[in-house]
Amino acid sequence: MIYFIKFVYSFVLPPGLFVILLLGLTVWLWRRSRRPALALLGVTLLLYLSMTPWVSNLLMGGLERQYDKPELLQGDVIVVLGGGATSGTPDIDGEGNLFGSAANRLLSAVRLYRQTGLPILFSGGQVFPDSGNEADIAKRQLIGLGIPERDILAENRSLNTEQNAANTAAMMNSKGLSHPILVTSAFHMPRAMAFFKDNGLAPLAYPTDYTASRGSGLYPAMFTPSPGAMNNTGTALKEYLGLLAARF
Repeated sequence: MIYFIKFVYSFVLPPGLFVILLLGLTVWLWRRSRRPALALLGVTLLLYLSMTPWVSNLLMGGLERQYDKPELLQGDVIVVLGGGATSGTPDIDGEGNLFGSAANRLLSAVRLYRQTGLPILFSGGQVFPDSGNEADIAKRQLIGLGIPERDILAENRSLNTEQNAANTAAMMNSKGLSHPILVTSAFHMPRAMAFFKDNGLAPLAYPTDYTASRGSGLYPAMFTPSPGAMNNTGTALKEYLGLLAARF
């Protein structure tokens, strides 16, 4: 019964509701002009597929499987890339919080620090006027998690991945560092590695924050519209376009 209710909700609430409305419009249009109705049906099917976990997992999985976790950790600094932050929101020891993906990256960096003792360099600035400065928030949270301030480097000016790579390379050079262990979301790792290599670095990729499960079979919920799946589809397409742009 629980799964039936979830299935119904997926088509009663957005974004699934829009699929139903578009299908209704297609049926209405079919009675008047079949060619526009077929075109609308095609657009509706593409929209529907983009909302399903099945498609989003395929797209995300293609990115997330490009780099495996390294068996041996070799480097002189743990570089963490930001992924968004809020400003003015309450936290335990101040204001401002990292978005979920950035928080997952930070958590992985803390665990790596406890394994290796390497300094943590967090890269990310204030992207929008109403967003938080990612590196500044991350530094406060790292200190709150018990990381000594002397082992934290905050690169707080970057606004995108390209700037992350360039500014991190400059900061590393000024500190005499040259072998980064790069921590970012698995879906983001291919594009991040491309930019870091363009800046003369050869990072050791340490992907984290996975979104697509591995080894799971197909079941009905994989084909129901989901806001999260639609978001993941958009994120994956952005990464693929970014990879394409990075090659030119």
